[in-house]
Amino acid sequence: MNWTKLTDATQLDHIIDESAERPVLIFKHSTTCSISAMALSRMERNWSDAAGIKPYYLDLLAHRPISAQIAQTFGIDHQSPQVLLIQNGECVYDASHMAISFQTLTQVV
Repeated sequence: MNWTKLTDATQLDHIIDESAERPVLIFKHSTTCSISAMALSRMERNWSDAAGIKPYYLDLLAHRPISAQIAQTFGIDHQSPQVLLIQNGECVYDASHMAISFQTLTQVV
């Protein structure tokens, strides 16, 4: 799985633009949380580039303010771990904790 690191809030504008061309996934990860580590591992084990989804990875401990900006931009409450699927500039799916599932993501797309 080839993550693009989300390290600057200005990247959100690019994500919104990019989501008009293909679905974009934002994975919000807490590096000190075992549930987050498990969700990340499950996502990476089941990932398939054939899905055409562009994945972004947000390290919450290093970049917590970006998570707040994501919540405000897409109208989704902050959770950790959390995935958001962005299409055409809108969040069309979000899940957190053990509800994070690559299979469900591909069904939404």
